[in-house]
Amino acid sequence: MSYKTPLGKVRGLGSAKAGTDHFWEQRMSALANLPLVIGVLIIGFIVWGKPYNEVIAFLQHPLVAIILALFVINTCVHMRLGMQVVIEDYVNSDFQKVIFLALNTFFCVLVGFSALYALAKINFGM
Repeated sequence: MSYKTPLGKVRGLGSAKAGTDHFWEQRMSALANLPLVIGVLIIGFIVWGKPYNEVIAFLQHPLVAIILALFVINTCVHMRLGMQVVIEDYVNSDFQKVIFLALNTFFCVLVGFSALYALAKINFGM
C-alpha cells in the first residue's frame, strides 16, 4: 500500500529512473548531428569526382578529419540510442531483449571503430 498521491507517483524519471536522461541524450545527439551532417555533405561535394590521391590528401586535413571523426562517433551513439528504444518497445521477451540490446551495442561499437580505424589509417598511414 502506497501513501503517495497520484502526482507523486508519476513524478521523477519513470520506473527505470533513466527515461528523461535517455530522451535528452537522443535529442542532443540529433541536434549535434545537424551541423555534422552539413559538414560531411560539404566534404562529400568537395571531393565528388576528384581522383583518389586528391581525395586522400583532402581527408588528411586536420579539420576534415575532426569533422568526420565527430560525425562517426555521434552518429553511432545516436544510432545505438534510437535502436535501443525500438528494441525496448517492440521486443516482448526479456531474454531476447537483453540479447538484442547487447547485439545493438556491439554493432554500433564495431561500426564506429571500423570507421575511426579507416580514418586513422588515412591520416596516420598506419
